[in-house]
Amino acid sequence: MSESIVIVGCRGRMGSMLMERFHHNPAVSAKGVDIPFEKEELARLCPGARMILLCIPATAIQATVETLRPFMDKSTILADITSVKELPMQHMEGLWDGPVVGTHPLFGPVPAEDLELRVTIVPGRRASEEDTRFVEELFQSFGCVTFRATAEEHDMAEAKIQGMNFITSAVYFAMTAEDPALLPYITPSFLRRMNSTEKQLMEDGPLFTWLFEANPHSQAMTRQYRNLLSLAAAGDVDLILHKAQWWWKEGEEKKKIHEEARKVAIQSARAGLKKGQK
Repeated sequence: MSESIVIVGCRGRMGSMLMERFHHNPAVSAKGVDIPFEKEELARLCPGARMILLCIPATAIQATVETLRPFMDKSTILADITSVKELPMQHMEGLWDGPVVGTHPLFGPVPAEDLELRVTIVPGRRASEEDTRFVEELFQSFGCVTFRATAEEHDMAEAKIQGMNFITSAVYFAMTAEDPALLPYITPSFLRRMNSTEKQLMEDGPLFTWLFEANPHSQAMTRQYRNLLSLAAAGDVDLILHKAQWWWKEGEEKKKIHEEARKVAIQSARAGLKKGQK
């Protein structure tokens, strides 16, 4: 007999992608709900669910859980997919007395073909090993590679990987903005950076701003970055360059990262071509 799971936010990009992937898993029966929530639908779908997966913005978690809670069984796993974990985990565990398991799929709704689909799993303090394994196996069922972390470990890493990528790009383009004298000097590398950053700053800017501000480690990482910039200002660029070159030195894990970066670049180029043809 298949386990029932409910995807909240099933019409969103990530929610609809996960709905489609889970539909191919015979061990589960995936059902979806989205706003505006209907009490009759929640009363029909939530009772008996093994897991309720929140595919919604982190800012909507509190209100959504308060709406769902009256219809949930005490044993139901409450999970999310947000890119920051400490604050959402605090909210979910403060609102739900049952098991909570945080997740973060480290890929978007249309991942590059053959990309390794990694997912961080963050067990809550009331989640049993069985609960955690259920969530892990759910993602593994469509080819994901899962690994466990604490909420703090996750957010410290994402403050560097996601947060600093966003804020340094925003600062760079803010610094070069509103100066028409620069236009004759634009290089292909500048245009490539513009192209790769456009969606993050233009379409997803408010989301990344919230994630940066909600991550409790963003300020510390910004100070680390400022310290490295101070080395550049003092003329120690060689030291910075030496540290940066670590990413391109020998190592199997880094070779894999380079291959995945190539796949993402090809996917982005294809998406840009389709956009230009419209």
